[in-house]
Amino acid sequence: MSSLSSLNSFCIDRGCLIKFQDELKNLVATKLCVRASLASSAPRFEEIKAQKSEKFRIGVLGASGYTGSEIIRLLANHPNYQITLMTADRKAGQSIGSVFPHLVKQELPDMVAVKDADFSNVDAVFCCLPHGTTQEIIRGLPNSLRIVDLSADFRLQDVGEYEEWYGQPHRALELQKEAVYGLTEISRPEIQSARLVANPGCYPTSIQLPLIPLIKANLIEVKNIIIDSKSGVSGAGRGAKETNLYTEIAEGIHSYGVTRHRHVPEIEQGLSEAAKSNVTVSFTPHLMPMSRGMQSTIYVEMAPGASTEDLYQHLKDFYEKEEFVFLLKKNEIPHTRHVRGSNYCLMNVFPDRIPGRAIIISVIDNLVKGASGQALQNLNLMMGIPENEGLRSVPLFP
Repeated sequence: MSSLSSLNSFCIDRGCLIKFQDELKNLVATKLCVRASLASSAPRFEEIKAQKSEKFRIGVLGASGYTGSEIIRLLANHPNYQITLMTADRKAGQSIGSVFPHLVKQELPDMVAVKDADFSNVDAVFCCLPHGTTQEIIRGLPNSLRIVDLSADFRLQDVGEYEEWYGQPHRALELQKEAVYGLTEISRPEIQSARLVANPGCYPTSIQLPLIPLIKANLIEVKNIIIDSKSGVSGAGRGAKETNLYTEIAEGIHSYGVTRHRHVPEIEQGLSEAAKSNVTVSFTPHLMPMSRGMQSTIYVEMAPGASTEDLYQHLKDFYEKEEFVFLLKKNEIPHTRHVRGSNYCLMNVFPDRIPGRAIIISVIDNLVKGASGQALQNLNLMMGIPENEGLRSVPLFP
């Protein structure tokens, strides 16, 4: 991980930036064989296509939102996928370039309403629709499709908990039993054989990646976990909301969902499964005046006899062969600007001033590793494609 030491010495000098990018590419290259070997054990769904020398045909449901547009951006240079269907009810009949000018050069079909979508020319689907609308749509899709759902509709195993937090009953109980929670680095074997993957939320991704390994190793107590998370405004979606206007968000910090954010049960579900007992956390999210990026600062009580060095070393060993999760060198602070536009998660562990406690900082791009990038990572696994395909871009800086 020594090459990551340059993360804290970013500068606008072109030579410095090029040196960092070269170092990161070299580090990633050392891990490609690991990802490829893991993907080789996935279902050989691609063999039928390989015989025809064709790409997998991809549908993007909800293409006019932020996560939909990010999926399209990531697929632009993917050698194994071709978008053949895009839906957007309010933008039906329009081209993607008219909705997102940065995608104007992409040769893609015009968007259609979901009710008019033809899935006969589709092998796999990214579902980027709002929660509450996704269950019935996915239930009506052909059983032959591989599906990655980016909404919250299939993340919670307890359908009663879903109704409590989302205010409506679950409408696809049989599919909920089938859905696999897609935290890639934690549930890789289950994802490889899944037909329907529930892509994790952005906050839960940034929180569970550092905490699950530590809980499983009994290095931290599962009580008194305090999580302070901050996200770019894109995490609130593209819909017009007064609270997301520039004048409402700029030049300040906006706390929201205090004690009742809908990601709480998802976070607690993952941590409880790791602990094999019920885990309750204190979690408060905030919107920051930036377009993308997410940081979770997590305060934990260490298990008796454990030290911050133990926590650090365990995370280092756990993620050593992972391409997209990096533990920085000691004392280096993760920053959101160092993961912008990428599928990376950077983290580190620090001793708290309070004896027996530690502070963990984790950063991701909420639209990539926190949404569309992880979704693509999951579909690659499901289709037997190298996990990093389409996700090798280094972060954007400045």
